[in-house]
Amino acid sequence: MASGRFATVINCMDGRVQSAVSDWIKQNYPIDYVDTITAPGADRRVAEQTDLAPIIEMARISIQKHNSRLIVVSGHYDCAGNPVSDAEHKDHIKKATNVIKTWEDKYDLLDMSEKKGGLDCIKVVGVWVGDNWTAQKITKEEEEEKGNG
Repeated sequence: MASGRFATVINCMDGRVQSAVSDWIKQNYPIDYVDTITAPGADRRVAEQTDLAPIIEMARISIQKHNSRLIVVSGHYDCAGNPVSDAEHKDHIKKATNVIKTWEDKYDLLDMSEKKGGLDCIKVVGVWVGDNWTAQKITKEEEEEKGNG
């Protein structure tokens, strides 16, 4: 097992977002290292459950070998791999977080010995990187306020 505290990010391959998301994770959680899984338009790929096998396998390695218990899925402004509106991206991010929450049991991401020990809780968070290239958490409360205001 690797030493240090790890998180896992499922991120677009676009290099403009890598450090913004990694920095955000380290600023908001007690994390030393971020395992980065990239794919073009990763938020939509996960939300629509398209070509997930390599992403799930990389997440399994991060969880089992680096003891990651935080998975962050992100989307960003001006994405070539998922060229949709900001609102659609945020919807993809929310859907993707819900999809990822099903992986723990569906794909047996944790070893059985860890599940018996009560370590079967993996936190899943959605993050949006806007046109200012800073990351922010997507929360239900924020989205509800925007819908009502």
